[in-house]
Amino acid sequence: MSLVELAALKRLPRHQYTDRATVRWIVANRPDFTDRPALRPPLRPASLRLLARSAVPAGWWAEARTAESLHGTRHAMRTAALAAMLAERTGLGEDETADLVLAAAVHDCRRLHDQDDRGHGRRAAAWLTERADQVWAHFRLTAAPHRVVRAATAIRLHDVPYSAFTSGDTADHARAARVCDLLKAADALDRYRLPKLSWWPDPAHVRIRPDVFDRLRATAFDLVVRSESASLAGCGNEHAVLRALEPLDLRELLA
Repeated sequence: MSLVELAALKRLPRHQYTDRATVRWIVANRPDFTDRPALRPPLRPASLRLLARSAVPAGWWAEARTAESLHGTRHAMRTAALAAMLAERTGLGEDETADLVLAAAVHDCRRLHDQDDRGHGRRAAAWLTERADQVWAHFRLTAAPHRVVRAATAIRLHDVPYSAFTSGDTADHARAARVCDLLKAADALDRYRLPKLSWWPDPAHVRIRPDVFDRLRATAFDLVVRSESASLAGCGNEHAVLRALEPLDLRELLA
């Protein structure tokens, strides 16, 4: 059965993998984006270099099966790309952008399955903090304490709804608000991959300018369809997403 059929029956398994019928269903349910055409903001060279390295090593995933699933490598890479676009549109500085893209690439790496794996953000934040030098080096960056705290805070809070913030969460968010908010928004924009319309992107759950969020919806939708189709056609996770991102000229950075 397809993921769409399983979702309708409330029988989705712990590990969920895109199938052709689900991609056809996504395409058939494409929203009307005529009033907000696809926006692909030009990205800074530094951001492009980060995206070219956004497929993290397989050993960084807590559960090998998750790396191939709905919350795996393709989702992480698309979230990183959308985060870079959001950073560009909102005027985020280069260092904060780097921390945001890095956080997006690893935000789900401690997931154990594709259901409501509560606490996976907290686990990923702890994992990142313990391996900061290794993770920043993968992106050819140098870890600094304030940058590690900023990225780890965004990761820890990405799976906590704003309405569920404790006083401690609110205090932590205030110290890294822009990166936190943009990671949550980028993660939300990639929800077109999910097999139920009510789970698709909803601006009510994010805290960025509505016009910026809306203008990136068409781009987010296209990235899902292109990359998931490429994956089903036999492309590996990394190349499936890079193929979907070809308009950003990532291939030159991989040489």
